[in-house]
Amino acid sequence: MTPAHRQPPVALTVAGSDSGGGAGIQADLHTFAAHAVHGTSVVTALTAQNTRGVTAAHAAPADFVRAQLEAVLSDFDVAAVKTGMLGDEATLGVVAEYGGADRLPFLVVDPVMVTTSGDSLFSGDAAAYLGRLGPLATVITPNLPEAGRLLGRELRGVDDMREAARALATYGPRAVMVKGGHAAGASVTDVLWCDGRMLDLTAPRVETRNTHGTGCTLAAAIAARLALGHPLAQAVAGAKTYVTEALKAAASWRLGAGPGPVHHHHGRKSATL
Repeated sequence: MTPAHRQPPVALTVAGSDSGGGAGIQADLHTFAAHAVHGTSVVTALTAQNTRGVTAAHAAPADFVRAQLEAVLSDFDVAAVKTGMLGDEATLGVVAEYGGADRLPFLVVDPVMVTTSGDSLFSGDAAAYLGRLGPLATVITPNLPEAGRLLGRELRGVDDMREAARALATYGPRAVMVKGGHAAGASVTDVLWCDGRMLDLTAPRVETRNTHGTGCTLAAAIAARLALGHPLAQAVAGAKTYVTEALKAAASWRLGAGPGPVHHHHGRKSATL
């Protein structure tokens, strides 16, 4: 059996659907495929969405989220899990139930609450993320606004990000990555608290409007790399590099009138059709 045809590990995304294909379940499955990982999915919500924003959303009932989780986990040997849009506290509770039963290995929590365009994607108490999923998470990956909402205060620079990472780590995750893409500057610094150490992950800022789904893509890339057996800090750093290259590869794209998707498959060569 050649390396290209070895059985892939399995990763699971628990997130909302993006009808524009740039974020959510669609971005996650692209990212898993780009890492040669088999992707499974639990859809928590349907959104009517494009590059300009979300025009409607319909949450899946919590019982149906549970049914999807049971269907996947009872049949597949899932190696890592990524959560995105959970919608409400009922769905959050179902995910926490399965995580608490040790059925969600290497749990990567992307606390999706508000889109870049300002649309709300979680109707419950933001602090519930910390109380329910913090102790179960391998890593939590909030951006600056999300970290601020989780902690109830505004965050600005790198010093605030480090303080936020330490504060979020007290809720139980093994690692916290506070993403600095919303901060101004020629470079982007993400702060990683991992196994008691603080690391700065810095890369030049990519000049592009196509940033839709970068948070989903990063969290999915971390999960994919954990499924492949990468050590945690290495998985996070590698995922950041993957997203940076995906931003570069799609910088000139014009898919839609607003911020478009990144190039999830930038490292793959297509077969001749």
